[in-house]
Amino acid sequence: MLLKRLTEASGVSGNEKEVRDIIISEIKNHVDSLKIDRLGNIITYKKGRDTSKTLMVTAHMDEVGLMVTDIDSIGLLKFTTVGGVDKRILVSKPVAVGRDKIKGVIGAKPIHLQKREEWTRALNINELYIDIGAKSKEEAERLVNIGDYVSFYSDYVEFGDGLVKAKALDNRVGCNLLINLIKEVNDISFYGVFTVMEEIGLVGSGPAAYEVNPDISIVLEGTLCYDMPKLDSHLIPTYINKGPAISLIDRTTVFNATLRNKIIDIAERNNIPYQYRKTSMGGNDSGKIHITKGGSITTTISVPCRYIHSPASVMSQSDYNNTYALLKAILAEFEREEL
Repeated sequence: MLLKRLTEASGVSGNEKEVRDIIISEIKNHVDSLKIDRLGNIITYKKGRDTSKTLMVTAHMDEVGLMVTDIDSIGLLKFTTVGGVDKRILVSKPVAVGRDKIKGVIGAKPIHLQKREEWTRALNINELYIDIGAKSKEEAERLVNIGDYVSFYSDYVEFGDGLVKAKALDNRVGCNLLINLIKEVNDISFYGVFTVMEEIGLVGSGPAAYEVNPDISIVLEGTLCYDMPKLDSHLIPTYINKGPAISLIDRTTVFNATLRNKIIDIAERNNIPYQYRKTSMGGNDSGKIHITKGGSITTTISVPCRYIHSPASVMSQSDYNNTYALLKAILAEFEREEL
């Protein structure tokens, strides 16, 4: 299964090669041009019927993770975070280190030995380490290097009523959607772009958009979901099983209301459930795309994912399927130049 391969691949920001290779193997026979730019973005073009506007559909390839910064005298690895990682979720998590994916566990002082004040706070990064089973610094240095990337080690699992657990659903779910669009949509011209380093400041999307210069851009994402009980509804950004989430505003973009209303109309005419992403927290590649050159009208359409930026995110296969149905309906409207 493609989503399993994508989520289980390592692709921490700046180290997207494994994910990029999977994507290229899937799409190379379905596009008219394919380029990897100097940053590592994949920029593809699919030739169909010409339209008066240039459309770009994007998804970022990278995930949050860690990087090795030091190896101590007994072979334990010190690290820093890459992207927005909640330090509270790190203790005891299994990880894969470096190109050879050396298995390790994030460790800390046992709770039995912690001072009482340590029980009430999350341990700082400098109080944690990665144990790869080495007995000395020299043994560890034969296996890993300072600067090696570290990804969470987490299997793709289907469970419950149509749910999926995996790491990196933000944003391998968007990559999966875009791969399928590239494979299946043949009647219109559009750019499919897979970007790098979104999680550390939307790094890849600006140069990619500068090259494509799109009139309209659709950003595909796995977005935060917190549909827990005892919360006021206005504090819940998205819900599982209520369909694709259409963004209103985030930290980097006020999304175009005219385009959003057209998308809502498309969803309703096609009986596709949808919801709004009701928070301004966070941001995505639209923040750089919509201000490139003369500007691009953008929308973000996301699959809600519980527990993002952790080793075990959760999404609904129903939400994925409805998001894909909405995307295909949007592209059909673009072909008729109604978008």
